[in-house]
Amino acid sequence: MPEQHVATQNGRGSGLTARAGFIAVYLLLTPAIWILLIVSGAKYSPISFGESGGDADLFLVPAFLASLCQSSTADASIWTIAAMWALMSVGMMLPTAAPYLRSYSTLAAGQPQPIDAANVWGLAAGYIAVWLLFALGAGLLQWELARLRLLSAQGSSLSMSFSALLLFVAGLYQFSTMKAACLSRCRSPLAFFMSEWRDGFGGAIRMGLKHGRDCLGCCWALMLLAFVGGTMNLAWMVLSTLLMTLEKLPSIGRPLTKPMGTLLILAGATVLWLGFKTA
Repeated sequence: MPEQHVATQNGRGSGLTARAGFIAVYLLLTPAIWILLIVSGAKYSPISFGESGGDADLFLVPAFLASLCQSSTADASIWTIAAMWALMSVGMMLPTAAPYLRSYSTLAAGQPQPIDAANVWGLAAGYIAVWLLFALGAGLLQWELARLRLLSAQGSSLSMSFSALLLFVAGLYQFSTMKAACLSRCRSPLAFFMSEWRDGFGGAIRMGLKHGRDCLGCCWALMLLAFVGGTMNLAWMVLSTLLMTLEKLPSIGRPLTKPMGTLLILAGATVLWLGFKTA
C-alpha cells in the first residue's frame, strides 16, 4: 500500500508539473510569438492599426524583428527571410500541436516516475526544430524566387502561373497517400505516445521530432501557399492556422481534407484561366 500511495502521489506530481509546462507553452510562448507576428506583420496586412498602417506600431518590437517585415524581399538577406519564416512557422504550427502536448500532459499523470515540466518544453522543442528546418528551406526558396523577380516585396507571387502551380500542388496533395498517412498519425496523439513513448527530457525531444515530421508531412504544401497570399500576411496566417488546426481534429478534419483539396484545385484553375485571359 505505501508503494502504491507513493506511485499515486508521483503520478499526481507528474501530471501537475507536465500541465504546468503545457500552460507555459500555450499561455506564454505561443501568445508572445503571435503578438510579434501581429505587430510586425501589420505593415503588409489588410488588418491595420491606424491610418498609417503598421509602421506606427513597429516601435513595440526590437529593430531586428521589425526589419523582418520592413525589408523588401528582394533586398533582404537569406537569414532575415529565414528568420521571418521561422517566426511565422512556429506561430502557426504550435496551435496545431496543442492536442499532442495536452495528451502528453495527461499521460504524465499515469507515470510511476515524476515527470519534470521541462519535458513538455523538450517535446515542444523537438517539434519546433523540425519547423525551423522547414523555415530555413522556405527562406532559401523565397530568396531565390525574389532574385528571379517572381515575388513582390511582400513575398507574394507576381506570376499567375506560379500561383496556380502552388494551388494545384497543395490541392492534389490533399488527396495523396502520404498526406493521409501523416494526418492519421496527427489525429491520434494517444496512439502515437503508446507506440513512441520515450522517458526523460531527451526522450521528449525525440518524440517532438517524430511528431514534427508527421506534422510537416501534413502541412508543408499548405504553408507554401504563403507565396500566394503573401508571407507575413496576417489574414492568410490566421485562416491557414485555423484550417490546419481543424484538419487535425478527427471529427472535423476527415470531412474537411478532400473538399479543401477540391477548392484549392478549382482556385488554381481559376487563377490559371485569369492569367491566360489577361495575357
